[in-house]
Order: sequence, then C-alpha cells, then structure tokens
Amino acid sequence: MIPRNLRHLRLFLAVCDLGSLTQAAARSNVSQPAVTQALRKLEETAGGRLLDRSRQGIYPTARGRILRARAARAFGRLDRVLADLSPRLPLTASSAQLTAFVAVCDAENFTLAAQALALSQPTVHRAVAQIETEAQTRLFDRRPHGLMPTRAAQALAQAARLAFSELEQAEADLAELDGREAGQIVVGALPLARSVLLPAALAEFRRLRPTTPVRVIDGLYSDLLLGLRRGDIDIVIGALRDPLPIADVVQEPLFEDRLAVVARNGHPLAGRCGLTPGDLAGQHWVVPRTGTPSRTQFDAIFAPGGADLPGLIEAGSILLMRELLNRGDALGCISAAQAEAEIAKGLIQRLDLAVDWPGRPIGMTMRDGWMPTKGQSLLLDVLRRAAAERRRAD
Repeated sequence: MIPRNLRHLRLFLAVCDLGSLTQAAARSNVSQPAVTQALRKLEETAGGRLLDRSRQGIYPTARGRILRARAARAFGRLDRVLADLSPRLPLTASSAQLTAFVAVCDAENFTLAAQALALSQPTVHRAVAQIETEAQTRLFDRRPHGLMPTRAAQALAQAARLAFSELEQAEADLAELDGREAGQIVVGALPLARSVLLPAALAEFRRLRPTTPVRVIDGLYSDLLLGLRRGDIDIVIGALRDPLPIADVVQEPLFEDRLAVVARNGHPLAGRCGLTPGDLAGQHWVVPRTGTPSRTQFDAIFAPGGADLPGLIEAGSILLMRELLNRGDALGCISAAQAEAEIAKGLIQRLDLAVDWPGRPIGMTMRDGWMPTKGQSLLLDVLRRAAAERRRAD
C-alpha cells in the first residue's frame, strides 16, 4: 500500500524535481536526515527503490517515475483547492484530516462520519476544525438536521477524493511493474449495458486477466455519474447524454441503438404491419424513467408537446417489463438491443411500427483527464472490440 503521508510524498517530489536531497530539504524547510527517512519509508511501502543516486544527481527509477507521475497528479488536483482556502494549507493539511473532512461531507454528521471511519467523534471533529482554523472560514453550515458543506467544502472534498484515487491507481501501476495485479476496476452499468455489452466484454477480460477484481455497480445515471466524478467508479457504460451533463467528464460512443415497442405473444396488435402512434393510442405502457434518453424519444413520438399518457409504469428492467406485459395487454418501450434476447427466446415479441426512431449513442463516460491503469486500459480496449463486433453484426 502506498502510504497517504502527504508530507513524505511532497518530499519525494521535491527530490525528483531538484535531483538533490540537500536542495529538497532546503525547499521543504526540513533537515536532510528527515528527507532521507521519508524516502526510506516510501521505498519500503512502494516495494523497491524509487531513486538512483549518482555523482550527477538523484534520478527516479522506473518505480519512482510511476509514483512521481501519480503523486504529481494527486497534488495537482488537491493543492489548487487548498491554496484557495489558505496559502498554508498545502503544507499543513494531512491525509488524516482530509479523510475525516471527506467523511463529514458525505455523512453531513460528525458521529456518522466517525462511525464510517472507525474513529472517535472528537477525533473527526478535531480534524475538521483544524482545516477550518487554517482556512479562517467556516466550511460547514450547522443546521438542525445536520451539517451542510459549503461550496468551498464540496470543492475540497472532491479534490481530496480524486487525489486519493490517484494514489490508489499508483498501487495498481506499481503492481503491474512487479508482474502482479492489484486494485480493482469499478464499472457503473446502466440497464442496456448489463444485458448487451458487459457480459461479453467481462468474459473476455476475465480470460485475459484471471485475477483482477471487477465490481459492477447498477444504478440510476445520476447516482453513477456522482460516483464517477468522485473517483469511486472508473467507467460508466450505457446511453450517452446530449448535451454533456457536466464539463469534468468525457463520453466515447461505441455503437448506436434504437428503441423498440414490444408486447406479449398473442397481443391483439401482433402481426399488424406499419403501426402508427395513432394505432397505439389509449394503450397502457411500461416505459423508461423520466429524464432518460429513451424516455425523451418515447415522449417525442407518443406524447408530443409533453402531454401526459395514461396508465404509464416507469421501469428500466427488461425482466420486470416482460412479466408485466405477459400479465395483460400493455405495451413496452425499451432499447431494441436490450430486448433482443427476450425476443429471441420467444418470451415477448416486437411490434412492427411505421415510426423510425433515431439512433441513440451507447458508450463510455469517464472523468476528463483520467489516466487509466494497464488493467483499466485493457478493459476499455475489450469494450471497444465488443462494440465493434456488435456494429459488424448489425
């Protein structure tokens, strides 16, 4: 494990930048033995030598270059936000303080944050108070129901999360250097990805990387986007958004999908060709949730002008939709790709519509500026290949 001792990491970066223990000690206002001790502790936890010493100076090894790159990215995210609060905070803020600060921002309560960290409540309170004292400003508004982080507090918590994420990425990078696998890959999966793209891609990835842990998180787009931006999720797979929801993420399209209207076998409308929206008027529907790209396309055809449709059930699960359709005469609107397995098995059938829905881009959403590990890069490549095979099949 790479220690989250920010002081030691700063000293390491200073030595890399200056090529001298003496100059690094002078810049950091510490003794040279303190720098030497910090480097020794880092090398013990990083699994090997980080610096080569010669008459010409001190240079990072291959292991050192990996840690240097990740640590520089971590402080690049963190220091600007710390300096905005106080010029001294980049020098005084510790990992323990920032970890407590993030926990309080998430829990909006000192007691709950302390429980999440397995620390005492006074310890967490003191860590947050130290940051507020240094910043000379209140970072939480105390309210009857809990603590509300200010905008500055939210910015600091976000920067700290991403900085810590970079250090976790460093552990995976260093493991790769040693021929090991470390860390895990976290994928946020929207409904279509769970049944269409991910199964084939993950099976191929597991063949190539037998032991790399992969965690798939299902959820609403808003929840997955939040996890992605915080560094808790590496990639979100599913329908892309237009316009881009926020500037700190990027999207990569993989293939296009279209909507389909499905019904139970033997439905009165089954077998008819060229059905129009008028033919489907008055039907009960199982449709995607409000705010999703699928629902926007559905409403544009069947509820022009934003008119309400009677009898709507909102559901994103093809399994729930199938069971609902087979218990009555409701119709379902869902991704054609997501429904194809159910249709192929004869569990539901697709109606023939005169409507030609535009294609919806399906792809990956990632943090802007994200630098994936080798394992993460491999999964991205596998996803791209799986998508290319699907495009050829279509």
